[in-house]
Amino acid sequence: MELTRDEAFALLREYNEDSFHIKHALTVEGVMRYFARELGYGDEEEFWGIVGLLHDLDFERYPDQHCIKSQEILRERGVDERIVRATASHGYGLTVDIKPKHEMEKVLYAVDELTGLIGATALMRPSRSVSDLELKSVKKKFKTPSFAAGCSRQVISQGADMLGWSLDDLISRTILAMRATDAVD
Repeated sequence: MELTRDEAFALLREYNEDSFHIKHALTVEGVMRYFARELGYGDEEEFWGIVGLLHDLDFERYPDQHCIKSQEILRERGVDERIVRATASHGYGLTVDIKPKHEMEKVLYAVDELTGLIGATALMRPSRSVSDLELKSVKKKFKTPSFAAGCSRQVISQGADMLGWSLDDLISRTILAMRATDAVD
């Protein structure tokens, strides 16, 4: 079954109540939509966005089964297997062995943690916004493991490698994506 955006959002809300998790899902949705357009997948923008919206579907209720429980939930609902696989693939090497293959899955893997780091960095600025955030500010925070410690630098770096992008390129492009969506994770 193909999900509409409204159906995906209702499903997200069914399993997530915390405003932080909802906001993160919306941020990743917007970033995924941005990259769909930028990377030549504009005809798949809705699909990329839904994957971004649902990627952490199970995290709030089932943090110890993250990317495992979501597969069960989505399959029980008859959701398209492409969405099941794509959302689960961002847990590669952490909770699942589903390696990101499609460029969309690699983008999700790379930007999930990075949006959190960028958002935390933006909140430290007087503007509390990504609108004036520069690469050097994020790189400085990236090199400080205690800052936004929950954002895995290893996953971000591996994501850049999967995409064949430099870390600077990934960070710069994700900042632009977050600006385009007016997002602070």
